[in-house]
Amino acid sequence: MSRKRSRKIYACTCESCVTQPQGEIAEEHRAINRLVASMDERRRRRLVGFLAHQLGRGGSACLAQITGLSPKTIRRGRRESQQSAAEVADRVRRPGGGRKRLEELNPGVVQALDELLRDVTAGDPMSELKWTHKSTLQLCRALRRRGFVIGRKTVARLLRDRHYSLRTNRKCLARTQHPDRDRQFRFLARQRRRYLGRGWPVISVDAKKRELVGNFKNPGRCWRRQARKVLDHDFRKDAVGLALSYGIYDVHRQVSFVVIGTSHETAAFAVATIRRWWLQVGAQHYPDAKRLLIEADGGGSNGSHPVAWKWELQKLADELGLLICVSHLPPGTSKWNLIEHRMFSLISENWAGEPLVSYEVMLQFIRHTKSDTGFRCRAALDQKTYATKVKVSKEQRASINMKPRRVFPKWNYVIRPHRGLVKPCQ
Repeated sequence: MSRKRSRKIYACTCESCVTQPQGEIAEEHRAINRLVASMDERRRRRLVGFLAHQLGRGGSACLAQITGLSPKTIRRGRRESQQSAAEVADRVRRPGGGRKRLEELNPGVVQALDELLRDVTAGDPMSELKWTHKSTLQLCRALRRRGFVIGRKTVARLLRDRHYSLRTNRKCLARTQHPDRDRQFRFLARQRRRYLGRGWPVISVDAKKRELVGNFKNPGRCWRRQARKVLDHDFRKDAVGLALSYGIYDVHRQVSFVVIGTSHETAAFAVATIRRWWLQVGAQHYPDAKRLLIEADGGGSNGSHPVAWKWELQKLADELGLLICVSHLPPGTSKWNLIEHRMFSLISENWAGEPLVSYEVMLQFIRHTKSDTGFRCRAALDQKTYATKVKVSKEQRASINMKPRRVFPKWNYVIRPHRGLVKPCQ
């Protein structure tokens, strides 16, 4: 607890003050006290020491009576005021000065805190992993009940000194780690370098989680004068509709294309988004391309198992005359998909704290998503209804012109058009 500075006006008996009228003396003393009270210790003693030097003989005793400072402090200030700026240290106090820490004055507080943490701390007895749900205020009150005079900031500092800090859960443990995960990632990286080196298009595709469109709370914060009021419950009946965002990230050009669907996340919707991207964007920037590499997750509408995904890609390959190479990420590695941290993270950050009240608002947020590295994003709305649980017949399954790759054929395959307009991928 800091001490309050004295505001008392001391009477001075030096010759310069005795010869002046009493009113002028009192006003000068008040001005000096106001100026001194607004400074730290170093500036205060240097100023008072400089004034004492100007007054000459008896000046130190005079200013000691006016300001209440110790004559020893004033004499030190006189010496510092005559030194250059380079000779004076930047510290307010000398090393080791000031009040001692509580654990130095009372070492028992550290032992008491350790005992208290052992009582309220959980953890793994075989490791040094420890945690507590007690707040600094609760720990402070517990220590005060044991007779220690301590504050919350001191408790927090002691916890930090003992390697405690406020932490959240970290998602880093894989539920199932495929033994061939690294090999598949290396193969995918080789494929990507090969396509980018030859100027062929490489896209990363994925679908964002379903969003309720309406005046609902959207996680995050934004700068506002007043908090925006939203509905207290997220009921489907209060929503304008559902929004399914399917994104395409062009790895070579570092731009994205997002289509917001209003129906269901199906393989037909995913391939329709890729078709729309190619007709509106891809064909213009890759006019001579005959091959397309798609990097997708291992599950969902564009997973490695659904036959409907391969059937829809076959129809797309026949329509565009493209040889489509598909590489899936291993199970449990969707967070390493390029589109996750190069597109969807920026979109989520852009509309954080803003209710998605309509489809047009969502489109505007996506279109205005940018980054310092030149990332840009285009968006469109797809209001077509896509049926679910569509079965692929045996004839359609047999007509899929798919060639599995030698490396992990379930994750890597090539779909060629039936018309044979291009050569197969080597």
